Amino acid sequence: MGRPVVIFDCNGVLVDSEPIVFAVLADALSRIGISLSATELTRQFHGRRPADVFGTLARSGQRTLPLDFPHTVAADTLRRLRAELRPVAHAAHALTWIRGPKAVASSSPIDRVRISLEVTGLLRYFEPRLFSASETARGKPAPDLFLLVAKRLNVAPAECVVVEDSVAGVAAAKAAGMRPIGFVGSSPSEGRLARDLTAAGARSVIADLRALKSAIVELRGW
Repeated sequence: MGRPVVIFDCNGVLVDSEPIVFAVLADALSRIGISLSATELTRQFHGRRPADVFGTLARSGQRTLPLDFPHTVAADTLRRLRAELRPVAHAAHALTWIRGPKAVASSSPIDRVRISLEVTGLLRYFEPRLFSASETARGKPAPDLFLLVAKRLNVAPAECVVVEDSVAGVAAAKAAGMRPIGFVGSSPSEGRLARDLTAAGARSVIADLRALKSAIVELRGW
């Protein structure tokens, strides 16, 4: 069997964007009278696509979201990402040493994915293999996005390894018939997240991207 296709989540795996994303959302909600901290939002929506986040918030009944709320949050998020975003430690190291095709499959809109990778200098490892859950009927934890990637890349799901930092992402990869590796290096609660990712189906869990190559090799069947 040849080398697997390695599919990466973007936020929290390649780029340290989640603190920025949820801080922007918390600020925007505060301005319309909804009090939810960035920590609370992260706990509830980690790994979910914006459309699903906004839908859940709208159904919560606390307050009606303004019609331009998603657009305002998206614009503020992109502005802060351009100014503040940094890559996850050792991301370039891992991407350099992992041979074979690599792709990104993110819950974020494709413009946010591209800007995030451009700002952090990682786009060259993936272009043009960038995929967004905005293209699918259902976001993670449904398998739709990962199945789309396999179809577009003309590979069997069983030939794909997925690197994810969220329970929703690991569950989606497992449901797609792929092999998930959990990453906890961006989390302030590595131990708890490692347990959650394992319970969701992660074959192994790493806290340092320099360990990713060996984790892929050690997956049974490769």
